[in-house]
Amino acid sequence: MSETLPAQARVVVVGGGIAGSSAAYHLTKFGIEDVVLLERNQLTSGTTWHAAGLIMQLRSSHAMTELAKYNVELYSSLEAETGQATGFKQNGTLGVCRTKDRLFETRRVASIAKSFGIEAHMISPAEARSVYPVIDESIIEGAIYIPKDGQTNPIDTTMSLIAGARQKGARVFENAPVEKLERLVSGEYRIETGGAVIQCEILILACGLWTRTLAAQLGVNVPLYPCEHFYVVTEVMDFVVPTLPVLRDTDGHVYVKEDAGKLLVGAFEPQGKPVRMEQLPAETAFIELPEDWDHFELPFTKAVEMIPALADAGISKFLNGPESFTPDLLFALGEAPGMPNCYVSAGYNSEGIEFSAGAGRALAEWIVEGEPTMDISAVDVARFHPFQGNPEYLHDRVGEVLGLHYRMHWPHHQKESARNVRNSVLHDRWAALNASFGEAMGWERPMWFAPEGAYNTNVYSHKHPNWFDHTAMECKAARETAVILDQSSFGKHLVQGRDACAFLQWACAANVDVPVGKLVYTHMLNSRGGIETDITVNRLTEDRYLIISSATTHPRDKAWIERHITDDQRVMLTDVTSGYTVLSLQGPGSRDILSRVTDADLGNEAFPFAASQQIDVGYARVIANRLTYVGELGWELHIPTEFAQSVFDAVMDAGADLGLKPAGYHALEHLRSERAYREYGMELTPEDTPFEAGLGFTVDLGKAGGFIGREALLRQKEAGLPSKRLVMFRLKDAEPVLFHEEIIRLNGDIVGYITSGAFGFTLGRSVGMGYVNHAGGVTKDLIATGQWEIEIACERYPAEASLRAFFDPTGERVKG
Repeated sequence: MSETLPAQARVVVVGGGIAGSSAAYHLTKFGIEDVVLLERNQLTSGTTWHAAGLIMQLRSSHAMTELAKYNVELYSSLEAETGQATGFKQNGTLGVCRTKDRLFETRRVASIAKSFGIEAHMISPAEARSVYPVIDESIIEGAIYIPKDGQTNPIDTTMSLIAGARQKGARVFENAPVEKLERLVSGEYRIETGGAVIQCEILILACGLWTRTLAAQLGVNVPLYPCEHFYVVTEVMDFVVPTLPVLRDTDGHVYVKEDAGKLLVGAFEPQGKPVRMEQLPAETAFIELPEDWDHFELPFTKAVEMIPALADAGISKFLNGPESFTPDLLFALGEAPGMPNCYVSAGYNSEGIEFSAGAGRALAEWIVEGEPTMDISAVDVARFHPFQGNPEYLHDRVGEVLGLHYRMHWPHHQKESARNVRNSVLHDRWAALNASFGEAMGWERPMWFAPEGAYNTNVYSHKHPNWFDHTAMECKAARETAVILDQSSFGKHLVQGRDACAFLQWACAANVDVPVGKLVYTHMLNSRGGIETDITVNRLTEDRYLIISSATTHPRDKAWIERHITDDQRVMLTDVTSGYTVLSLQGPGSRDILSRVTDADLGNEAFPFAASQQIDVGYARVIANRLTYVGELGWELHIPTEFAQSVFDAVMDAGADLGLKPAGYHALEHLRSERAYREYGMELTPEDTPFEAGLGFTVDLGKAGGFIGREALLRQKEAGLPSKRLVMFRLKDAEPVLFHEEIIRLNGDIVGYITSGAFGFTLGRSVGMGYVNHAGGVTKDLIATGQWEIEIACERYPAEASLRAFFDPTGERVKG
C-alpha cells in the first residue's frame, strides 16, 4: 500500500469493498490511472468480508440481467489478468420450486436466459435430485439448473480487483476514515481523513452502510439502511464436494452453498430485522452482531425440509452481519443530483458480489464518456424522492425489502410497509368508493375498485388476480361512458424565466416554442438520441412552462433538467407537484359531464385536442388539458389542491346519471396498452430513440438551434429503416396474459421481448409492445409476412404484429 496520501487526485473512491474496488479497477482499465481509494479500516472489512459470494447471471428483467451477467465474464478471467486468486468457480445454480406458481415464475426467467444465450435448463424433480443428490425431491414441482453460475470468494475477488487497479496506477490507502466531505467553489471535492486532506475532480462514494451519512454531508440523498443478514456454516459433511451446485430454495427463503466441505446456509427470510446505525459499533471492522436462532428458525427449518441431512449436522459458525438495503430492492448508482462529478455505488441489497462487476464497469463508462452507455435508469441514484432518505421510513420499509428477494414476483405486487406517506386530498373519497390502493413514489393511488361491501385486498396471480373482473368493468366504462382517475401523483415542474423557452428548445426534441395554451408531447434525449425523459410541456405564458412527468420518474426528470441548466441561463425550476390535484375525466361521455359543471365551450373547434385552457369548474378555476392516456375523448384537470374536493364532488354529481365510474391504475394500464401508448422505463429508455419507438412525429429535426441528441437522430434517419423498432402484438389465443419480459420470436428466432403488456378487455386478447431487432430493417412487409410468436414461460403462442395500435389505430376516438 502507498504510504503518503497525495494532496490531489483526479478520482477519489471512498470505500474498499467490492463496489469501490470494482469502480477503481474499471476506471484504470479505461485509462484513468490517477485514482486514489480510501478505506476506513481494512479492505473488505465493511460488509464484503461476510458476503456469501454467490454468482448468478439471470434476473427477472432483461435490463438487470444485462448488468448481472458480466460477473461471470469478469470473475472467470480476473485471476489470469491480475495474478491474484479469486476463488471463482462455475459449479452451477439449482433453483428449486415448491409450488406451481413458483415453477411458472421460474420458467419465465428461463425464457429470459434464451435472449442472452445463458445456458439454463428446466428440469424435473428427479433430475434435480440427480444434480443435488441430498434434496427431498418429493416437495418440489421442478427446478431450473444454470451450469455456468457459481460462487466466488468475496475477499479474494476484491483483492484481485485491487491488484488490477494498482497494476494500472491506482493508489490504495487503508485505515483512512473519511471524516469530512466538502465541495469547493472550484467544483472540486475536499476530503479530510485522519488529519490529512486530499482534493479531487471526481468523487465516488462506495462505502456501503456508511454511504447515506457520508453523502448527507454534501446534501446528497442515498436512501439505504442496514438489516441483519444471517447464515450458518455446518461442520464437514461427507456428501459436500467442491462441484456441488449452489442451491436456491426461494419458497423456503434459503440458499445453500458448498464451503470447504461444509454447507453454508443463508436466508432471505420473509421479514428482515432492520438495525439502526447508532446500534452498530462505528469504529469496528468486520462487524458481527449477536446470534438470533429464534429469527433464523423458519428458514433453517425449511432448509432441513429440503436437505434432511441438515437435521443431524453440527453448526460451526453462526454469522449475523449488517447489510444495506434500499426502499425498492434496487441499488443506487450514478451521478448524485445537484452534485456534479459526485458518483454513488451503494445499497446492493446483499447482492454486491453479483452486481458490482457490471455496476463498476457502467459507472466507469459513465465517468469516461460523460454519460451512461447503457440503460441503468432503474438503478439511477437520481430516482429517489427526498422523503425516502427519512431514517424512520427506511427502518419501517427495509425489513420487508429484504424478504422480497425470495418472495413471489407477482405482477403488480404492492409493498405493504411504510405506507400512507403521501395522500391525495381525495384519498378519503376514493376509500369511501372501496378503492384498493397501491403505492408509487410514496403516493397512495387507487389501483382498482371493489363493489360496495366487497373484499378489496389483493389476491395475486400470474393470469387472473382478484381485481381482474372489476378492472374489466372499469375499462368497459372508459370505452362506453366515462371514468374518473386520480393522477395527482404525476410530477409537475414549472420552468420559468427569461431563457425558459430557449432552454427547453435545446433540451427537448420537439418544438416547444408554440402558442400559449398548446400542449406538446416530447422527450429529452442523451447524445446518442436515447430517451431520458418522457414529458408533456404546457406553455402557460411566454416565459413560463408546466412540465408533466410520471410519478415514478419525477425525481429523475427533475435531476436531468437541473443538470442541463447552465449557469448563464435565467431559468428557474420549481417542483409544484403538491400544488395541484389532477383529475382525469375520460370516455365518450366526458364532454357531456364536464359541460354540466363549466360554462367553457368544450367543442372541437373551441377546445381541440392537445389544447390547454383555464376554465371554471364548479367554484374553482382549473387548468384543463385536453389529453388522454387511455385512448378516449377526455380532459386532465389540474386543480389547485384546496379546491380539489369541491371539484371532485361536482364532477361526480354531474356524471351520476351518465354512467361515470371511478377507475384505477390497473384500468389505466390495460387501456393504454390497447391504444399502444408508451411508458417510460418500459417502451422508452435511454437506449431507445424516438424513431425506434415509433414516435418520430415528436421530433423536430429542423428547428432553429438544434437540440441534445439531434446529430444521433440525423444519422439514424439517414441510415434508413432502423434495425430496431417498437412493434405491437396481439395474441391469437384468448387465454394467456402478457405482462412484460416475454420473448418475441420471428420465424422461430428470438428477435426481442415484450416491454409491457396487458389483457385487452376491449379486444378480448392480450396485447403488448416490444422492440424487434432485424438486421434488414423492421419493414411493413416483415411485419405482415413473418410468423410471430410470443414465448411465455417457455411456451410459444401465435401472435399478430402491427406497427400501429390494435385499438383505434387512427385515433378517431381521441378527436371526439
